[in-house]
Amino acid sequence: MSPETGTTSDSRAPRETWPALMRGWRRRCPSCGTGPMLRGYLKVRDTCPVCREPLHHHRADDGPAYLTILIVGHLMAPLLLLVFETWRPEPLTLFTIFAVGCLALTLYLLPRFKGAIVAFQWARYMHGFGETRASS
Repeated sequence: MSPETGTTSDSRAPRETWPALMRGWRRRCPSCGTGPMLRGYLKVRDTCPVCREPLHHHRADDGPAYLTILIVGHLMAPLLLLVFETWRPEPLTLFTIFAVGCLALTLYLLPRFKGAIVAFQWARYMHGFGETRASS
């Protein structure tokens, strides 16, 4: 990538990052936006069943888990303090409500962050994305 122009030095077409991120957040293929990216809860498909875009290059690793912990922690901790200071519920009630809330928020965010990270890598040609398409 050329630092002064922000363009790639090779012949690859630039990919829009924000639309790809939104497709990934919806757990859809970052290329076509219609095919499902995930098989099951967190397993990324090797290729998109609609447009045949290879997705096996991703290296999401622990990124989705770190982002999920960051967001859930920063949302739930202040909320826990606010609820405790305002209403003083019984400890078991407070624990039950916030345990269910943390679990639900975690289960909601984790696959969406995984899709967004894979889509970001796809949009930026990271980790081998685009090599098979560029050569064919």
